[in-house]
Amino acid sequence: MDLSRRHLLGRAGTALLLGGGLTAAGRIGHAQTAGAAGSAPRTVVLGQSVPLTGAASEIGLAFAAGCRLYATRFNEGNGASGLQLKLLQLDDGYEAQRAAANARTLLVNDKADLLFGFVGTASSEAGATAAAQQGTVLFAPFAAADRLRGAAHPNVFHVRPSMADEAIKIVRQCATVGQTRIAFVGDDDAMGRAGLAAVEQALADQKMDALVAKALVPPAGNKLDAALGDVQNASPQAIVLVSLSGTTAEAIRKLRKSGYGGSFMAFSIVGIDPLYAELGKDIRGIVISQVVPSPRSSAIPIVKEYLAAIDNSDQTASYEGLEGFIAAKAVGEAIRRAGRAFTPATLQRVMAGMTDYDVGGFRINLRPGLRDPQRTIDLISITADGRVLR
Repeated sequence: MDLSRRHLLGRAGTALLLGGGLTAAGRIGHAQTAGAAGSAPRTVVLGQSVPLTGAASEIGLAFAAGCRLYATRFNEGNGASGLQLKLLQLDDGYEAQRAAANARTLLVNDKADLLFGFVGTASSEAGATAAAQQGTVLFAPFAAADRLRGAAHPNVFHVRPSMADEAIKIVRQCATVGQTRIAFVGDDDAMGRAGLAAVEQALADQKMDALVAKALVPPAGNKLDAALGDVQNASPQAIVLVSLSGTTAEAIRKLRKSGYGGSFMAFSIVGIDPLYAELGKDIRGIVISQVVPSPRSSAIPIVKEYLAAIDNSDQTASYEGLEGFIAAKAVGEAIRRAGRAFTPATLQRVMAGMTDYDVGGFRINLRPGLRDPQRTIDLISITADGRVLR
């Protein structure tokens, strides 16, 4: 399916999601309970704070929908086991303070067994802090800073690769095609700063020249023009972007209009669908890293499973939706392995041992540390008519 069609379908799915499941408090609830004969079932409550509105809403909505899709599948297939998932999703609007408040609500009021799938660097840090305070885990944060992978955060488990892994893939590609003059543009927030640190470290590790220019720009205001002027004056051959679709699209448009003819390399957090919505045919040639398989690669078992679930829903396939599906499948497997009588400590031990879990033709390592060279990261480019090329 090309991006133009996927984007239109994605908008339709978003409208249905907001119209049918979102309460005034910004909550989407999904619960089913079942139990094995003669034994009490256990419903495991997953608490998720996710941007259903705001700057990252297209990413958040797709990711959240993929999570719900697998939670439903898990409950339908595990009635006899006495384990069921209850996924509670609260909107944080991509604001860290709201994410922190949501984390407290989910853990204290809703008695969530663990936090799951927080979206955004600052929001994930807020979730990790709240989980540690309550003696539980944060599982599968989306776009968390690499510092959450350190020994100081043994309660945080990652399904996606690190920012360092994405950065190394990108700078190696630049080196392969002879691009040694690299610049950086990012949002002036926790995510942008974490991305800048990852790119600078990757360049040092690969013994490549330091960035010729770097700019962190606020999402609002008039500082982008001056920052981009400084970047372009440094004559970079490639510009790495770690920003949401709004900043990324505006930077690309302005730089091309001013005559820049070099390459653009974006981290996966940008989201293909929202970027295509912003740029249209001007998305041509941009290279974007991806941390899950293409949602069109039906030969891969996990993608085939995801597409089968999509067929029975009002959703459309997307990278973010597939990542949510994979994250939910991984947490479901960890809970299944831990068993109905699990405690936070036993669940954490099970997760720490899942260092080579085959989610369906796609392997993940929940304890990779800062870097995991075995993880597959694809670099894709987009044509003017929205086709994805590898």
